Amino acid sequence: MDFRDVIRLMRPRQWTKNLVVAAGLVFSGKLLDTALLGETAVAFVVFCLGTSALYALNDVLDADRDRAHPVKCDRPVASGRLGKPAALGVSAVLAIAAFALAFFVGPDFTAVFAAYVVLQLLYTFALKSVSIVDMLVIATGFVLRAVAGAVAIEVPVSPWLVLCTGLLMLFLAAAKRRHEIVLLRERSVAHRPVLSEYSAELLDSFMVTLSAATITSYALYTFFEELAPDYLLMLTIPFVIYGVLRYQYLVLSKDGGGRPEEILLSDGPIIIDVALWVTASVAVLYIAPRFLS
Repeated sequence: MDFRDVIRLMRPRQWTKNLVVAAGLVFSGKLLDTALLGETAVAFVVFCLGTSALYALNDVLDADRDRAHPVKCDRPVASGRLGKPAALGVSAVLAIAAFALAFFVGPDFTAVFAAYVVLQLLYTFALKSVSIVDMLVIATGFVLRAVAGAVAIEVPVSPWLVLCTGLLMLFLAAAKRRHEIVLLRERSVAHRPVLSEYSAELLDSFMVTLSAATITSYALYTFFEELAPDYLLMLTIPFVIYGVLRYQYLVLSKDGGGRPEEILLSDGPIIIDVALWVTASVAVLYIAPRFLS
């Protein structure tokens, strides 16, 4: 067994998705609290271990279907480089480590993390075959990540955090489904049966609706946010608009969207936009109040 294939099985590039656990810390105004920063870091590690355990399990269950995918066919299990028993063993070890570390964070956090794991197992064995519900489950998984991050540091779970996260992730889920249909064409159903319920045109309409809803919900959040003085958080709205529209452009014009984490890590304009949004948000939430109070 090649250790490099074990690392590939864990899909570390997708750990960027777990950064959403830090949303509660940043937007509660407590980013500079080193103790809470440490708790958030541990929560991030828990979700990295947990999601890797689930990825390994999914690779075992979906090995035959992954062989029909031009990219996923190179995954360790689908390619035959890593046996299914070995992959299941890695999954079990990672899951045990994740729950052990979750208990260290606290019982409430462990409960939310357990709910996330149960939801993902339901998705793996049943819900991924139900159209629209499959995308809702993906979005809910990210919402639970964000909620878990807030619970870990014992700050209130903002309804805006839930709404904005959920809508954005629904948008990304629709983009991912569209990418799979366009990339695989007649082989798409063999890889993911639920794709027979979708069409590129239908998913295009979903994306338009969800992108508008995402931008609107974030804009409303900035208007009602109380930590930033004089509605200054509204200055970050253009970055969100650009990011959503840029992503939609990459999906519709460049057939991207299959792996959101790759766009986040490789598309220059998206990287710059996210960096500017983070910088502006931190400046408005943490620096501006000192000068305007």
